[in-house]
Amino acid sequence: MKKGQVYEGMIQKVEFPNKGIVQVDGEEKPVIVKNGIPGQKIRFCVNKLRKGKAEGRLLEVMEKSALETREPVCSIFPACGGCMYQTMDYQAQVKMKAEQIQSIMDAAVDGYSYTFEGVKESPKEFAYRNKMEFSFGDEYKDGPLSLGLHKKGSTYDVLTASDCKLVHEDMTQILSCVLDYFKERGVSYYKKMQHIGYLRHLLLRRGDTTGEILVNLVTTTQEEHDLAPLVEKLLALPIEGKIVGILHILNDSLSDVVQSDETKILYGQDYFYEKIMGLEFKITPFSFFQPNSRGAEVLYSTVREYIGDIHDMTVYDLFSGTGTIAQVLAPVAKQVIGVEIIEEAVEAAKENAERNGLHNCRFIAGDVFKVLDEIEEKPDVIVLDPPRDGIHPKALPKILDYGVENIVYISCKATSLARDLEMIQARGYRVVKCTAVDQFCQTVHVESIVLLSHKSPDSHIDVKVEFGEGEEKVPLDKIAERAKQYQPAPRVTYKMIQEYIEEKYGFKVHTAYIAEVKRNLGLPMYDAPNMVEELKQPRRHPTAEKVEAIKDALKHFGVI
Repeated sequence: MKKGQVYEGMIQKVEFPNKGIVQVDGEEKPVIVKNGIPGQKIRFCVNKLRKGKAEGRLLEVMEKSALETREPVCSIFPACGGCMYQTMDYQAQVKMKAEQIQSIMDAAVDGYSYTFEGVKESPKEFAYRNKMEFSFGDEYKDGPLSLGLHKKGSTYDVLTASDCKLVHEDMTQILSCVLDYFKERGVSYYKKMQHIGYLRHLLLRRGDTTGEILVNLVTTTQEEHDLAPLVEKLLALPIEGKIVGILHILNDSLSDVVQSDETKILYGQDYFYEKIMGLEFKITPFSFFQPNSRGAEVLYSTVREYIGDIHDMTVYDLFSGTGTIAQVLAPVAKQVIGVEIIEEAVEAAKENAERNGLHNCRFIAGDVFKVLDEIEEKPDVIVLDPPRDGIHPKALPKILDYGVENIVYISCKATSLARDLEMIQARGYRVVKCTAVDQFCQTVHVESIVLLSHKSPDSHIDVKVEFGEGEEKVPLDKIAERAKQYQPAPRVTYKMIQEYIEEKYGFKVHTAYIAEVKRNLGLPMYDAPNMVEELKQPRRHPTAEKVEAIKDALKHFGVI
């Protein structure tokens, strides 16, 4: 197989997230090609060859999959990067995602059984998104102005999403109105390479339960335009919901990110309220909130079910965002303490808790790694809802040091979850059960929930034993034999690990490498008598090969 060559093959399966496994006739190893569906025959070009692994770029779907049982529901599928699976029956999508998550969990949970409860469906398959960031651009170089979503695999080409089915029709009407307004006036869009132009993004938020809408136009300050006629046109639209705010967000950042240097209110207000599980949450342009409101209710109900009876318990909600999970748990808990690094999110959480009459919630702004040292109340149970990349390896051991019996881990990226599970399980926790919620129908993403339990042994057991001959007595000649059975296992030394690795793998590992791997796994560390305060030169980190060898040795000696 050569880089740049074009091949044909069948997609055997799709691994999370969006990795099509393609077998090519005459080739021993499969190729990873994104943006496909199991069963499709495709043409692709090999664009990466690395250590015997090949990756390809999809060029053409030559034959449809048997799983594609319905027609596309929007005009820009499959070129658009927003959807992936809309030609698949919804139950087939859910089944595929369940297989993906279970495969990852089975690999992460090694040596014991757990319960996998599949993937829970979203109550709404379409029109579920309450937030959408549309980009201004052109569909092709120097083409007419477009407003919508990027093409698959493209950073620059933008397809007009005037009939996007992931959002309510109110949003697509607003999009078309805004696009037509600026097209008629020949207004420029921001070109990311040259850093010139005016129009950047259209950020829309719509309450699923209230129908209230925020329209946020994001531009640079490089031009000035009269936006009053646009406001009039938007307010005159025959939509089902109600526009409660129209904002002009100024953003001169060089990076392609939606952020505000300054926000001007052109009409109404800069917030609305959304309702979930009987609670109200204030939504502003940049509030973190689950993009699928009805799916979020399924997610949070599952978290509450997994966490069990907490009426007399203190709960830590770490990486708490705007405090939605904390507030869902607060009515059934003694108290909930949320920790979140983004100060604006913490302020929103406090405001929402006050609005909902929840006085047993406390929210703290700061890095989880640092803040935990400052909280006096110890948790009885911990909820983790980290960012996509998972928990920082420095913070995770500190979280696990509390030794709580139960942890509920929520993850939007199953591969990050699997990585964190390695350290969590090394500290004595076991996965009890796992499920996922399809928060993002038609896409590759899914939200996973895992219940972990740590059963600590009782501190001691009082046993009365009588020795000698006769009924219910232990014969003297059996005492020594029984004593041998209950002798503690010998302490595993670094020398034992080094000797095992050298004999099995043929290379040596430094004790510092062993210490680093143990530390990353959250294993107990002991100060050496000859330990120095600081190395004269920074020590190199172990290679991936040596890390795996050290982990193998730790497993061999029963350390993990």
